[in-house]
Amino acid sequence: MSAQYKLITCNINGHERSTMVDVRASLTDMLRDNFGLTSVKKGCEVGECGACAVIIDGECFNSCIYLAVWADGKNITTLEGLSAPDGTLSDIQRAFAEETAVQCGFCTPGFILEAECCLSHLEKGKLYTDDELRKMLSGHLCRCTGYDNILRAVRKVMIARAEAK
Repeated sequence: MSAQYKLITCNINGHERSTMVDVRASLTDMLRDNFGLTSVKKGCEVGECGACAVIIDGECFNSCIYLAVWADGKNITTLEGLSAPDGTLSDIQRAFAEETAVQCGFCTPGFILEAECCLSHLEKGKLYTDDELRKMLSGHLCRCTGYDNILRAVRKVMIARAEAK
């Protein structure tokens, strides 16, 4: 029995892309195998660790449990898409480096994308409490226990963005 394939077209990190995918393939597999986007990590592959997080049409999703065919017509952002074209890091990426919110680095892309998504939805003039930030980031696991530094990095960017408005 042969696999069924479908041509999908989506916008990945600001570029229109088309590819044939097995209808059973995960978005993680498509992004890594078809486009070489290795910031999308293969962790638990059951949607529990958050290492494979991507932003799809403004919302964060675990790409390991999101079928590639569902991405047809969608706008997808991976960690590679947060940096400027010249390689300059985004504010959230810089904050993770400055606050030493990376240890082994495996979970870092997922945390950064979740933080970016949460902070982009922040209402003008509102700041999340530490408990609210912890809850928003709770779908991501860090085996190196860098949670305090991660929280500090996200809080730093949240405050900077609020002050800039």
